[in-house]
Amino acid sequence: MLIKETDAMRVLSIGRRLTIPDVKTESAILAPLIEAEMERAGMMPAGPWIFIANDLPKNAKTPFDWRICRPVTGGKDYRGALDLIELEPIMVASTLHQGPMRSLFTQGYAPLVAKIEMSRHNFSGESREIYHRWAGQGARYHEIEIQFGLAN
Repeated sequence: MLIKETDAMRVLSIGRRLTIPDVKTESAILAPLIEAEMERAGMMPAGPWIFIANDLPKNAKTPFDWRICRPVTGGKDYRGALDLIELEPIMVASTLHQGPMRSLFTQGYAPLVAKIEMSRHNFSGESREIYHRWAGQGARYHEIEIQFGLAN
């Protein structure tokens, strides 16, 4: 577990209220929309894809607020249909999951949650997944950084 401060960043994003199983389908639908809007607005990618969850549930049936984001440069006067927002720096507990998606929760999330719960830190309610290396659905190896925001 690494404790660090995230960087501030400007992201083009779309928010949804959904369940954990819905993330796979929604991200596959929404990522191309964001990419097309970036191209239309003359923006360039400035970092990997980020998924932000607020109050991520511990089960697959409870809806939560989720946002797919792509850090961008350009588009200073953007007036499109998507959300162009500034993510403020936050303190997070972080770990890097390397492997298939099927082990993301058991080998990525669960050990990090256990370490945070044993520490002096408290969860803020925000969590993030940063897709440093995404090899496509069904691939055996990805690099996904898991971050849990920490309360002050």
